[in-house]
Amino acid sequence: MATTRLAGDDTEVLLLRHAADGDAVALQKLLGRHRDRLRRMVALRLSSHQAAQIDASDVVREALVEAESKLADYVRDRPMAFYPWLHRLAAERLTLTRRRHMPTEADGGFLNEDDTIVKTAGSRQLLAALRNDDETTPGQAHVLKESHPRTRAALERLNPPDREILVMHYLEELNFSDIAAILGVDETTAKMQHLRALQRIRVLINIRDPEGG
Repeated sequence: MATTRLAGDDTEVLLLRHAADGDAVALQKLLGRHRDRLRRMVALRLSSHQAAQIDASDVVREALVEAESKLADYVRDRPMAFYPWLHRLAAERLTLTRRRHMPTEADGGFLNEDDTIVKTAGSRQLLAALRNDDETTPGQAHVLKESHPRTRAALERLNPPDREILVMHYLEELNFSDIAAILGVDETTAKMQHLRALQRIRVLINIRDPEGG
C-alpha cells in the first residue's frame, strides 16, 4: 500500500491503513471514533414526528456498514477527508430511510425539540454571527434562549441548502473545509453560501445586519 498520508490525525491514518489491510479491530476502532458524532448529525435532522419512527442509531449503523463495504475504494481514491465522507453516507442513508418510512412526507426534517439549539456551544456562535459580534456574552445567550422559538422557526423556513450550511457550521461545528467537501464545492464557495444563509436568517428573525443598513 502507498505510504501517502491520508487525511486526519496520525491515529486515524494508522487505523485507516490497518483497516484497509483487513484488520477487523482497527476497522471497529476507526468507525467507532465517529459513531456518536454521526448519531447527533442524524438526530438533528429528524423532527419529533420522524424521530418517533426512525432511530438515529439505526441510520448510523447502516451507514457504517456501507462505509465498511466501500472502505477499500475510499482509501484508494481518497476523495475527501474521512469524516466528511462518512457524513455524506449517513445523510444519504437518512434520506433513503425517510422515504422508506414516510413516503408521503417531504425529506426535510430538522431539530427534534428534545435536542434544542440553546444547549450547544454552536448556538452561542450562531447568535454571535447573527449579531456580528466576536463572542457571545451571558446576556446574549439569555436573549437566544428567550428568542429560541423565533430562531427555530426561522431555521425551519430557510430553504434546505441555507439551513444545512448553518446546521453544519454552528450545530455540528464543522469547519469550512469539511463543509465544502460534504457539499462538493470549493471552500470559498462554501463560505459565500454561509454568508448568504446568515443574511437570509437575519431577515427572517428581524436581526438587522449593520453592514447592510
